[in-house]
Amino acid sequence: MKSTFLMGMVLLLVVLTGCGQQANQDDEAGAAKDELVFASTKDIRDINPHLTGGELAAQNMVFESLVVNTADGVQPKLAESWEISPDGLTYTFHLRKNVVFSDGEAFNAEAVKKNIDAVVSNYDKNAWLNLVQEIDNTKVVDEHTLALTLKHPYYPTLEELGLTRPFRMISPKSFIDGTTANGVNGYAGTGPYILTEHKDNQYALFASNERYWGEQPKIKQVRWKVMPDHQTILLGLQKGEVDLIFGADGDMLDANAFSALQEGGKYATKISHPSGSRSILLNSNRAFTKDKLVREALQYAINKRTIATGILNDTEQIADTLMSKATPYANIDLSIRSYDANQAEQLLDQAGWVKSDDGYRYKNGQKLHLLLSYNSDNAQEKTIGESMQSDLKAIGVELEILGEEKQAYFDRQKSGDFDLQYSLSWGLPYDPQTYVSTWRVPSHGDYQAQAGLEKKAWLDQTISEVLLEQDESARAEKYKEIFTYVHDEAVYLPLTYSVVKAIHSDRLQGVDFNVSQYEIPFEKMYFQ
Repeated sequence: MKSTFLMGMVLLLVVLTGCGQQANQDDEAGAAKDELVFASTKDIRDINPHLTGGELAAQNMVFESLVVNTADGVQPKLAESWEISPDGLTYTFHLRKNVVFSDGEAFNAEAVKKNIDAVVSNYDKNAWLNLVQEIDNTKVVDEHTLALTLKHPYYPTLEELGLTRPFRMISPKSFIDGTTANGVNGYAGTGPYILTEHKDNQYALFASNERYWGEQPKIKQVRWKVMPDHQTILLGLQKGEVDLIFGADGDMLDANAFSALQEGGKYATKISHPSGSRSILLNSNRAFTKDKLVREALQYAINKRTIATGILNDTEQIADTLMSKATPYANIDLSIRSYDANQAEQLLDQAGWVKSDDGYRYKNGQKLHLLLSYNSDNAQEKTIGESMQSDLKAIGVELEILGEEKQAYFDRQKSGDFDLQYSLSWGLPYDPQTYVSTWRVPSHGDYQAQAGLEKKAWLDQTISEVLLEQDESARAEKYKEIFTYVHDEAVYLPLTYSVVKAIHSDRLQGVDFNVSQYEIPFEKMYFQ
């Protein structure tokens, strides 16, 4: 099998390159290393924080927000403190003083107002975040105080202000014609690093920001090296040319390569707590999967143990429900649909799909043929798809798996032209509020998969209501209704709860995880 071959290759490379790597490390041992090389399959692209095109980890290095999401909840960042009016409508932020953007521009209430106003005015690009729709106005109270007023009391306000985008602060000098909607003329932020050089699809260099108001990062330069091929990343690590591989959802190395390196013991490895939910969308608006019995049959047909253990090497926990019970408002009792091929076959029989001599099921002369599309850049989605293909064939369902380049995959997601498609929740601090909020946006696969549900209008309305609900008990009850409905309708086939993984040289210390799986805390890292 390919996975076995790959693991063998990894182990062989460990042996063949071990001497060279040790030599490199020995050469470096006597001198302080001040550049970290991070390998990524993706270019940073346009890191304007007010748009959605750039890599979040790169934006997080350069731009900061008023508040920050941490494991201990929302904490101060560029705002030292804040008050919320009794009616829940006005947030008054007291800004940190003696902060300047990396281009020398002063950070003050006027700059914050310009940033928030720029995001809100670019509604079409930023409406995916519900807070953008809820902001009524901003007002400069004094040089270091800003008041933000909402249209309605909105409980996730602070959490969404602390996300990596779009409410990050960029120097007003970078604006073009008073806005950031059509691009910027520079990337000056207040964060610990500044972008000094960028070659499209090759590399980006980030240097420590000498004007940074906080503690200076110990690593003076981060080289973001674009290496689209996972084998090339692996070779780079083995040759000592890469210091850090970091990511989730197969963006870095597949589970076999990660496990082989972990077992080899030559590199430090780390796995985060579960950060999101990996599931399969079952499109309720398509010819065959619009039948709830078919969607339920698929729930029982997939052997998640094979995926969690055989493909993901037990690095991810099996998911019985869409959201883990550790997710806020998701600790509710739902029926569990464990692997049961006989149950799956009975449901398909009940739905009128009859098994023929060729082993597949037919109804009204049509074969039960389904399409699963996936992002071909992902290191493990194809393998998971092949496992599902085998499981479904056993009950008489033909599954076509279609790998496409990322943009084509997204286009298909927006059009709803799929029977099955991968879905990954965004994890904390996005789950559950921001995640369910996007279910109402037609460009998202979730919306398309739910579009055929009888109560889709009710679902969208209930999501709108829960985001404005101020009573904690009433809010919890609405989330319960939302998660129970999508579970009962079987539009999500939960697979596992995803994690973030890091592999790095032993010399690199301070590698850790932020709350958001999309951020990489380079500023905490240092070489020993």
